[in-house]
Amino acid sequence: MIPPHTAPPAPRLFQLRCALAYGAPLGVNGIILPYLPVWLDALAFTEFEIGIILAMQLLLRVLAAPVSGVFADRLSERTLILAWSGALSFLTALAMFFVRDFWSVLLVIGIQAAVFAPYPPIVESIAVTGVRRWGFQYGSMRVWGSIGFVAATLLVGELRGVWGVQAIPSAMVIGFLLTVAVAFAAPRLGRAATRPGTDKALQPSSLGRFDLHVLMIGASVAQASHGMFYTFGTIHWQEIGLSSGSIGVLWSAAVLSEILVLFAAGRIARRLSPWSLMRIGCAVAVVRWTLFPLPLGFWGYMALQVAHAFTFAFVHIGLQHRLVETVREDQETSMQGAYVFYNGVFLALSTLLSGMLYRQFGLTSYVAMSVLALIGLAIIALAAKLQPQRLASGGYTSEPS
Repeated sequence: MIPPHTAPPAPRLFQLRCALAYGAPLGVNGIILPYLPVWLDALAFTEFEIGIILAMQLLLRVLAAPVSGVFADRLSERTLILAWSGALSFLTALAMFFVRDFWSVLLVIGIQAAVFAPYPPIVESIAVTGVRRWGFQYGSMRVWGSIGFVAATLLVGELRGVWGVQAIPSAMVIGFLLTVAVAFAAPRLGRAATRPGTDKALQPSSLGRFDLHVLMIGASVAQASHGMFYTFGTIHWQEIGLSSGSIGVLWSAAVLSEILVLFAAGRIARRLSPWSLMRIGCAVAVVRWTLFPLPLGFWGYMALQVAHAFTFAFVHIGLQHRLVETVREDQETSMQGAYVFYNGVFLALSTLLSGMLYRQFGLTSYVAMSVLALIGLAIIALAAKLQPQRLASGGYTSEPS
């Protein structure tokens, strides 16, 4: 089947619309990741209850994402789901003003996770389709999501210092409302398509490739090493006396370093293979979480936050470039949904484990996150060994690793 849009759209317009599509949902994540645990803590929940709520949030997200991804690949236009996802998420954010006890909060946050789950992987698949069809730079589009994350984190950090914890659900209401508006600006590319038979190496189903699933599991385990930091990082910094503004700066430093990597992603990818990017990211994560329990002070934590450029960005970019090389376009959203599933499952387990360990051992528990990063590195190495040979001129050859 020939792709429905054979002529490339204006590059700047496409990248602008992708930038908007990335910016709104990742801006919401810039509120949820650092500040949802703080909101839960203000409701006087225990560390274990906070871990349960955040783990349930992640599990429901990962259960919904693959189903919505398969459904989106069968629609005439993938962006149809975005407006519904944003609108329903907006309603759950409004509900946060009316819940206080554990079970009602668990219900609202769980529903929010499930209905918002389709948004990020669909946006990711749209951008990756632009990379595959017309050679657009992935990093130059994805970077605006990181900018949205930083802007939201800094803004809400300041608002929380002025208005208190109620600034958090208020900001989420505004953020989800923006995702509804942005849904109508996202690029419309029509039904995802399989390229003509000239590219036979990509014609077999990508969804059944064992090595790709092992790779996504390895990357997900490595990313799950951030679980304890996402859950208790802000709470710990509050306990040692850092101000809301300083905490916002620390979170933003991590994402600013990620932004620099994304801006340079094209040049980096020309010098390092996807496999090398992922290996470096995992190795730095081992070091980052080993050092995190030490009393480093503001500037020491700043240095560890800058390492996010490797522990998150290198792993993410490496995986996405590998998927672009190997996954059929008409299965892109399904594969992105599968990655969200794996990522969410392991991050949920990591979050649940973090709640139990942090309550018992405190900061020493970060050693467990170092072990997770090491396990992720080992699984990625296994995926490199498992990759099949592909058809090349004159015969079969191993794919570069």
